[in-house]
Formats: sequence, structure tokens, C-alpha cells
Amino acid sequence: MGPEDERFAEWGFTGWGFAGWGFDGWGIEIQSMRVERTIPMFAGDAPPNAARFVRVVVERGIDTRGGLDGLTYASRWDDIAVGERVNVPLGTGDTSAGGVVVAVGGDDLLAGLSASKIKHVSSRAGAGFSPPLIELARWVSAYTVTPLGVVLAAMMPAAVKKGVGRRGEQRLSPAPADVIEPKAASLSPALASAWARITALEPDAFPVAPAELAQRVGEPNTRSIRRLTTLGLLTPSTVSVVRVQGHQPTQGDAQGDPRRSLAPEPSPEQSAAIAGISADPDRFAVHLLRGVTGSGKTEVYIRLLERVLARGRGAIVLVPEIALTPQTETWFRSRLGPLGVGVAVLHSGLSASQRHAEWERAAKGHAKVVIGPRSAVFAPVSPLGLIVVDEEHEGSYKHEQLPRYHARDVAIKRGQLERCPVVLGSATPSMESWANASGASPKFRCWHLPRRVGGGSLPAVTVVDMAAERRVLAASGIDPSARNIGPTLERELARTLADGGQAILLLNRRGYASMIACARPACGWVLRCDACDAAMVLHRGAALPKGALVRCHHCLAEQLVPPLCPSCQGAVGHLGAGTQRVEEELLALLGASHGLAEGSTMVRVDSDTMSNAGDYFRTLARFGRGEARVLLGTQMIAKGLDFPGVRLVGVVSADTGLNMPDFRAGERTFQLISQVAGRAGRGELPGRVIVQTYAPDSPPILHAAAHDYLAFAAEELELRRAADLPPARRMARIVCREQDAAQARSRAVELASRLRAIDGLDVQGPMEAPISRIAGYYRWAVEVYATGAGAIQRGLTSLRAAGLLKSDSRTAVDVDPISLL
Repeated sequence: MGPEDERFAEWGFTGWGFAGWGFDGWGIEIQSMRVERTIPMFAGDAPPNAARFVRVVVERGIDTRGGLDGLTYASRWDDIAVGERVNVPLGTGDTSAGGVVVAVGGDDLLAGLSASKIKHVSSRAGAGFSPPLIELARWVSAYTVTPLGVVLAAMMPAAVKKGVGRRGEQRLSPAPADVIEPKAASLSPALASAWARITALEPDAFPVAPAELAQRVGEPNTRSIRRLTTLGLLTPSTVSVVRVQGHQPTQGDAQGDPRRSLAPEPSPEQSAAIAGISADPDRFAVHLLRGVTGSGKTEVYIRLLERVLARGRGAIVLVPEIALTPQTETWFRSRLGPLGVGVAVLHSGLSASQRHAEWERAAKGHAKVVIGPRSAVFAPVSPLGLIVVDEEHEGSYKHEQLPRYHARDVAIKRGQLERCPVVLGSATPSMESWANASGASPKFRCWHLPRRVGGGSLPAVTVVDMAAERRVLAASGIDPSARNIGPTLERELARTLADGGQAILLLNRRGYASMIACARPACGWVLRCDACDAAMVLHRGAALPKGALVRCHHCLAEQLVPPLCPSCQGAVGHLGAGTQRVEEELLALLGASHGLAEGSTMVRVDSDTMSNAGDYFRTLARFGRGEARVLLGTQMIAKGLDFPGVRLVGVVSADTGLNMPDFRAGERTFQLISQVAGRAGRGELPGRVIVQTYAPDSPPILHAAAHDYLAFAAEELELRRAADLPPARRMARIVCREQDAAQARSRAVELASRLRAIDGLDVQGPMEAPISRIAGYYRWAVEVYATGAGAIQRGLTSLRAAGLLKSDSRTAVDVDPISLL
């Protein structure tokens, strides 16, 4: 074992095998379990003419057992390799299925089967994964209790697998010298002149497309190029290329500050972080960069990227929201572009051909930096020198469908496999990351950026008691139930607009009203979804009540608002407020007096108005140019955005998520308020923040108002330790889903019973999920706790090996869940 292997053994990783699965999600555990490789990944010393077999993991929900991954097939190609995508016949009908080669060898892969019964690989698909990505897929599969084929299918965009936009195109190169000499002497003067200019080109200019060649040598068209090809002086070949169709949605440069194209002098704290993180670039380590909003974390990222690129390596930069990719791309291109570095962007807002083209640019090394949301963690960057997870605390990094991975954890595991540093950046780190970076034996190295760059100050925050605001409204003869904007926020908003500033208003609830109910309290009727244990949410149409509808935010069922209460035939009322209602209220309060117009000078940003990535980018670009004065939206506007003109941030209701039945409710509330408050005061003028709440003494709200992350984190971690909740202990959650409630409960009871028989596990439940039914399926949950991830993995693995547990449509296995609804 060499020095590198010894170093990785310390982290629980040896060669291409795992000890304790290496990374346990929040830190590395050494003494948990060991998985030995039972199949060689490479062919070894098999003779050239020996039978060649491969193990292929089909991109289906097939959970193989017995320590073997995939199915054995015969290969007609000697150069077939691990990681390559292929098509294989599956089942008695030989249905064609895509899959990935995970092992190559000889008879050792037959596992006792007769070679005569082995089917052949049908075709090779072209794209593939590197060996580290195959190992990453194995880790995700084991950690999330998901079939390996499902994981591999999720790691590559469908557009790449389908070859969207790929076509063959002609390229030209000069013929061999012995072919050219006898033919060049007989060329006409015009062709001789063109040929002379072609031969004057550098050798690396070839192969080249005919039209591009004509342009380079100054020919008005391709006629002479075609003639030289016919004469044999130019040799044609066909290459496979991906052609982009459609226009990539872009936010343009309007949102970015022009100063971003400059390279500012780093502060002492930034310089320390840059030097410390890049001190050992070939060693895996996790660095937590905790910097207040506006402290220059992006500048640290760019400086680190410059050092990584100078060493010939690439990088992946993860952002939590699709809306942030153009902003980040603009900043990075402005600094890295002059260095000749390609930057690729991967997100769902691209067309299929665009996504394929960007993926291929990264795979071929034409783009050394890849930016994107969580799925970009699987980008084919090689060699990889750095992974950055910006706003690492964000819940959007968790994939809530199969496979249920957290991109932050996958990034750390990939950094371990690729032997490169991983940087987690946030002004409000998750409790898991903070626990790993603090204490007596920290697993992460922590770097602090305590001040805003350029001498700016954090905005002043005022916490407004909405109970007192309602009394003020009532004393003024205004119905408090009709108002969501209190007098203080209204006054500050009017002042900001009058002074020429911009404002961001946050309400993390879309729609018009959160509940439809009978207006008579004695009746008690509430409009609920027929398929879910949830109230329907009112969404307005052109006018209310005509054109209004109610929608379930879980199964998306819709219906018209009933004209009368179906129980007592009384009037129907609506309770609670969403972004639509606040938008209507703002227009009534300030529209005429301050020039606010719906969709023009005031824009609403939520999933109802932003139907695709282009909508996000165009809206934010308009706000960046100052065309829109007020940005009203849900949490998607709370993070990462940098608009120097924003002088006021208003939190319409800080209580939206505070009382959710989830132990992370306080943490999320603190993070959301802190992050949106950080959007104010990033220009030359100071910013102000108004936080409206019915719980003005709540610790998360008070700490956020004081910009005091350290005090909040200390209190929150102590509460978690007292309650034995993550990160004090590890957790997994299993939800059984059935259309029959008794069957869902019965399956949950059996799983809980089996898990209780395993040492080291604290099993709670089964219990009805807080939302007991979604889309017609009843939901029963089992919660599993342990002091470390190893015990949970052993328990889940044993049930999986026995065929009792698999993540699928009926059973959701969520390791390290971030939501308990």
C-alpha cells in the first residue's frame, strides 16, 4: 500500500473498494462495515482470443443479490470497457434495454452459467462513465438503498442517452504527401492559389468542416474546396457532433455587477481561505467556508478555480437553484474566459440538444468548469481538481425521488474518490456541516469571512410584532384580516420606492389563500383534497370569485371554487395568504401612488408565474436592469441573488414554516430570514430589513435579526443533543405507501419488527405520516435512529439482502431525511 492508499485508508477508502462505505454522509466512519469486491473490474491477463464477458447493470429497478452487480453478457468487442453504455437484450422477449458495463473479464464472470446460454451485447451506445463515477454510483446505491441501475440512469441526462442533436458531419484533412505531389502540379491557377493557402495553415487546423475551411482561406464559397476534395488532395472523414437546436435561456449580463469582471484585492480572510484550501490540492479534504452574505465567497471560489485550472484540472460548481446558474456563469465567464477556459452549464432549463452539447463539452474536456444544480455533481469532468457546493445548507440539494441522494454528500464522496478538495459555502451552514466543522475533533476545516467586502455593512433588521400591527390597523378603522402588509412595512416600502430604490418581498407560500372554509364557524366545513390529507389552496383567475380555482399542492388536483358551502349552504370564505393575495394588496396600497404595475414594475416570482427557466432568467434580468422595482416571491428569491439596487427586504410572514411538524423548522426559518435579509444593502447605500411575525420572541427570528449564526447554531445543536436528533444521532425514515390503509400499516409494522431485532438501532413507529395520504396512497412511517451511519446501513442492508426492503413506488427509504412530512 503506497502513501496515497494509506492516506485514503484513514478516510475509510482503499483502492476501488470501500471500508465503512468511506463517507457516511456527514463525516467518515472507519469502523462500520467492509464491502469486498467480488467481481474484477478489469479483464486482467486474459489471452486476446479468449471469450470476453461483461457484467451489465441494466437501467431498471432490478435489485440483484448475492454480491453480484448486473447480468452477464458476451461481448463481440475486445475494447469494451467498464463504464461504457450498451444496449442489451432483456427477458424472454429480448426487449432492448440500456445499461452500463460494470465489469469486464472472462469465464470468471459466468458465475457457474454455461457460456452457450449467455446472450450478446446488442450494441454500444457511445457515452459512458469513468471508473470513479461507477464507484460513486455503487456508493449512492448502497447508501440510499436504491437499485444500482436506477442510480446509473439518474446520473446521465436522458438527452445524452438518446443522442439528441447528434449527427454525422464531414471534415477534411490534406491527403498523404505521395498522393498530393502528382496532382498538385496540374491544378488550375485558381485551385493552385486556394491549395497554397490551405497548405499554409497550421497542422492542428485539421480536420475542418468544408465551409469553415473556405472561410479560413478566404474563398467566397466551397466550390474550390469541393473540387480539391474530388481531385483527392483533401481527404473527407465523418465525425459525430452534437448540434444545438433552440436558444439557451440566459439572464444576460444585466443582473451581474460590472465590477465582477474585475479581480479585486482579496481581504485577509479571503486570502487565508484561498491559501489554506489550495495548500494540498491533491489531497481529499472538506472545507466549510462560512461567510456572511456579501462577504466575497464567490471571489474565493474563482481564485481557487484559477489555481485548479492552472494545474490542468477541472471543477464542478453546484448552485441550489436553476435561477442562479446564469448569474454564476456570467461571473465565472468574465473572469475565466480570458484564460481560455470553457464553462459548461447543466440544468433542466436547457433544451435536450443543449444539455447533450454541454455534457459532451465537459466529457471531451472542452469545458473545464461545469456549473449547475444538484445533478451536475455527476458531470463527466476529468481530471477533477475541485468541487464547490454553494449555499450548501439548501434543501434543494436533496433529491426527493429515486435515488434519494443529497448532492452535498455525493459531492464529498466524489471528492474522496477523485482525491480533490471539496468546498462547502454558506452564510448559514446546515447543522450537520457545522457539527462536522466545530467541536473538539472537527472533520471539516472551517474558514470564516466575517465582514462584507468593500467596507459594506449588514442591513439593519427590524422585527415587527404583527399582533401589535393589527391593533394599529384596527384603531385606524382598517379591517386587520384584510391586510398582510403591516403599517411599518408599508411605510418603509413607500419610502424606498420614493427614493428610487428597489425592494424584495418574501412570502414562502404561493397561491391566493391557504384554506377554503365555510364562513360560519359553527359549521366547520373545510375544502380538502379528495385524494390527499390536505386542504386545497385557492388560486385566483382573472377575477374573484369568478375564474378562481383550488389546487392541491401535493397531487396537483384542481377544481372550481364552490359557490356555497356544501354542508350548510352558507357563504364560503378563504383564510391565510399567499403571494397572489399580497400582490393584489400591494397594487391597492401603492400601485397608483408609486407606479407599481402587475408584471411590469412589480413582478411575482413563484412556481405559478415561472413556468420554465427562461421565465426566471428574463424576470431577474429585468429586475437587475431596474425595470422592475418590486420583486415578490417565495424562497426562490431568498438565496444567492446580488442586486446593488435593493435597499429594502420585507419578510411578509416569518412564521410560515416555524410551526411545521419537523425538528428542522427553526433551522429553516433562521436560514430563510438570514438569506433573504442578505439581499439588502449590497450597493453603495445601506439596506433595511422588515420581518413581520406573530412570534417576535422566537430564538430563530431574533438570532437572524441580529445576524448571529454562532449563537443560533450553539442553541440549536444543544436542543438536538438533548432530544437525540440529527446531527446528534443518525436517522433514516421508511414510508410505506398503499392504497389500502391497513396494508400500509401492516407492512410498516413488519419492517419495524425486523429492524428492532438488529442491535444498535432505535426504531420508532410505525406511525401515520403527518400528511397521512397523498394521491390516494396512505402513508405509514418508521423512523430509525443510531449513533452512527454504520449501524443504520447494516440494518437496511440486511433487510435489502433478504428482499424485504427496496426503494420503489411503494416504499420510500430516505437516509438522512431533511423533511418529515
